[in-house]
Order: sequence, then C-alpha cells, then structure tokens
Amino acid sequence: MALRMEARRIGMAMQLAPQEWPHWLPRQPPSPCAQYHRPRRSSKPDVWTYWQTEPGIWVNRWREPCEDVALLTHFSTLPADVFKVEADSQMIAVYWAERGEADVLQRINAVLKALA
Repeated sequence: MALRMEARRIGMAMQLAPQEWPHWLPRQPPSPCAQYHRPRRSSKPDVWTYWQTEPGIWVNRWREPCEDVALLTHFSTLPADVFKVEADSQMIAVYWAERGEADVLQRINAVLKALA
C-alpha cells in the first residue's frame, strides 16, 4: 500500500489490471496484476509489448528477443519481478509484482518517463 501511495505522490497512476498471460511464460504472473502507468506524450507513439521471461531477458509476443538498444538500456534498470512493459497509443505501463522499496519505484518511474 505504501508503494501505491508513493506512486501517486510522484505522478504515476496504478491499477490492478486483469491479464491473460502468454502460455509460454516460465511462471504465470498473477491476474489481476499491479499496473503502473503514465500517459504517452508523443503524437504518433510506437506500440509494443515485451515480457521478461527471465531476469534481463525481454521477448515480444512471438518470443523474439528485444533487439532495440534504447529499450534494452531502460529495461536493464527494471527489477527482476517486472513481468511486462507495454506501450500503446495512450499510455506506457509496467506490470510488476510490487516487491521492494521506494527506490525500486523510482527506477520504474524513470523508465516510464523516458519511454512515454
């Protein structure tokens, strides 16, 4: 609860979002899952989704590894218990197990701001 209040304080929105996780994930994350998000700033943003199958290993829906160096640089700062990062036309979101302290939340916030 403290992390959620801190997220609100620093400008991130949070909700519990129901998910249908890919069957090929090594461990099935919870559903609903904590989603921390920020609105997109770009008028024509990229739309993508990457799942973390193992710490530091990010794949798309076809299980192809992420090769975007800019994204990987940001993803490398995320904790191992982030399940998914998703960007659509309206928002950028991180689906996370909510473990850790406020410093972890600050790292997630920095990634969301950078990718928004």
